[in-house]
Amino acid sequence: MLRMNTEINLLKKYWQKPSPNIEKFKKVVRRENIGYLPFVELGVDEEVMKFVTERYFGRKWVEPGSNIESEKLYWENVIHFYYKMGYDYVMVWKFMEFPKSMRKGEDTASLSRVQRDWTVNKGIISSWEDFERYPWPEVKESFFWFYKFVSQNLPEGMGIIDCPLGGGVLDYAMNILVGYETLCYLLYDDPKLVEAIFEKIGKILLDSYKMVIGLDKLAGFIQGDDMGFKTATLVSPEVLRKYVLPWHKKFAQLAHDNGLFFIIHNCGYCESIMDDLIEDVSIDGKHSFEDTIMPVTDFKKKYGERIAVVGGVDMNKLSSLTGKKLQRYIQGIIKKCDSTGGYLLGSGNTIANYVPVENYFLMLEEGLRQRNKN
Repeated sequence: MLRMNTEINLLKKYWQKPSPNIEKFKKVVRRENIGYLPFVELGVDEEVMKFVTERYFGRKWVEPGSNIESEKLYWENVIHFYYKMGYDYVMVWKFMEFPKSMRKGEDTASLSRVQRDWTVNKGIISSWEDFERYPWPEVKESFFWFYKFVSQNLPEGMGIIDCPLGGGVLDYAMNILVGYETLCYLLYDDPKLVEAIFEKIGKILLDSYKMVIGLDKLAGFIQGDDMGFKTATLVSPEVLRKYVLPWHKKFAQLAHDNGLFFIIHNCGYCESIMDDLIEDVSIDGKHSFEDTIMPVTDFKKKYGERIAVVGGVDMNKLSSLTGKKLQRYIQGIIKKCDSTGGYLLGSGNTIANYVPVENYFLMLEEGLRQRNKN
């Protein structure tokens, strides 16, 4: 929770007159050294947005509901949050429902959502019969009305980044539909079923992207798909090259054909497939970093001349360090990563509801300080 004595002078000043610039954001993604440090997150948990919106902006938070009016009020608050907090864009997620079976547990975060859920080893689909019975969601134009609403209500200078479903083809196969253990068995026992599952998910994602092509103020895509853990990819690089990366290549091609950028969010170790992501998939940027795997500063030094580097303030440090220690850590990242351009400041993953809001503010304060220097 935010301590009352936390200094957020630069943020308070920025709140009075925000100055978003999506064109500068896009130039930084293209690795132009223009002396501008954008902020970026794959997402900010709603609990954090609600807390900041109600406490600091004096607005009532409205949960998205079953009627259009509550949805509009929700998106108005989301737009206002991103605008005030120094972002050049609004992240828009699709809320397409994939029926799933999850375990539930108590959420002990400081801004708790009451319950969290996670996937069991065996998901809903483990056979062809399950595959055929599964109620796959349909991509319908009527479902995308809120994209136009956001576009029409953006403040001057802001753009839209699209993030379909949050997860990617591997995420949904492994974490939502099949389960990690079951997927590993199926790769050997029934590779045709695995191929069909990836094909179905990939097609839904691709159709979702196609639905928003031509949207006014659309700047690019960030596609999440966690492919690794601490020391290796979750499945072999060969499996990723066969079933997963070809879909990302299609997403990137669609983006580039329409003048948009494509950034991948990939948690965990991915060193063995980085050349595939850069040369074959043709990503414009990489998001999600952990210091125990490869600090963002090391990644920037190794790959920063080839792609944009996005985020990287380690989640453990963002959550546990305080005051001067956190400030020095963030300053070190900015100093090493922003000097040559092609760097966008943010967390290593997302602003989760367990991240102290004061630490989130401190990160943005350091970013604004760097913008003022430039």
